[in-house]
Amino acid sequence: MKKIRWGLLSTAHINRSLIPAIRASKQGELVAVASRDLEKSRSYAREWSIPEAFGSYEDMLNSDNVDVVYISLPNHLHAEWTVKALQAGKHVLCEKPFAITTEEVDQMIAASRASGCVLEEAFMYRHHPQTKLVGEWVHGGRLGEISLVRAVFNFAMYNAASNVRMVPDYGGGSLWDVGVYPISYAQYIFGEAPQSVSGSQWIGASGVDESFAGLLTYSGSRVALIGCSFRTPFYMSVEIIGTQGRLLLTRPFTRLDGKDREMIFYPPEGDPQKIRVPKKETYLGEVEDMHNAILTGAPTYIRLEESRNHVRTAQALYSSARSGQTVRLE
Repeated sequence: MKKIRWGLLSTAHINRSLIPAIRASKQGELVAVASRDLEKSRSYAREWSIPEAFGSYEDMLNSDNVDVVYISLPNHLHAEWTVKALQAGKHVLCEKPFAITTEEVDQMIAASRASGCVLEEAFMYRHHPQTKLVGEWVHGGRLGEISLVRAVFNFAMYNAASNVRMVPDYGGGSLWDVGVYPISYAQYIFGEAPQSVSGSQWIGASGVDESFAGLLTYSGSRVALIGCSFRTPFYMSVEIIGTQGRLLLTRPFTRLDGKDREMIFYPPEGDPQKIRVPKKETYLGEVEDMHNAILTGAPTYIRLEESRNHVRTAQALYSSARSGQTVRLE
């Protein structure tokens, strides 16, 4: 079987996580990398043993040797280069956040439909066995009726002055960078976008939200509390609380096979129970899902409407934080 040929559109640090997953997959191979600087691209290709290097993004999109591209550019460039890649006939796995406006998302979806190419948001944690097991517990009723989800993702930004995540014009800020993980997790659990949101942000000298907290209200008076920050030591967790107990996840988003990853069930009575989770390389699932969609025509596991809701919710939270008012989603 001919393998699906991957190209990396940029030399971003996150590529280091996807490269092993592409190479671990049975149906894919990494064949190219593109940078705006040909020498940088060639150096990166040598470092990672990638066969072909391009000195512009356009050159790679025009190549007949690439089937699917991974877009890991700064947030404000996701939509532009996703649309260009789709128009060039390339399938696209685009890093989160999918885009920074719903108008951009709609352009991306329209380009995918017009080209017939697969488009998916790269939320790798959604494909991991732990997240799917949580879904089985929640949607199978083992926690009873879910009333509250608490989710947080914090880390300290030590290289702030030179980091694109601190640039307002680049779609910087903690909510766009790591806050979208709690947003997406709450939507996964509740199965819908929130009806209304309230947000509060701390804006630093950078001009972006370096900390953000949000209250998201869903149908049936269900609630999610989310938080994110660039200003504290690394910390993440998700807690799902229902009438028949609660689940605590110590590693819900990244390094899902690390030694400190635990999934713990707290029943209404009795001792907590550690739940065994099958191991799987964190980024492999999203690669395999792209292959399946490309080869079989099956829908992607993360649907485009879900990704649109991620962006819509983040936009509403920012609007609430600016105005000091609760914002209802249309």
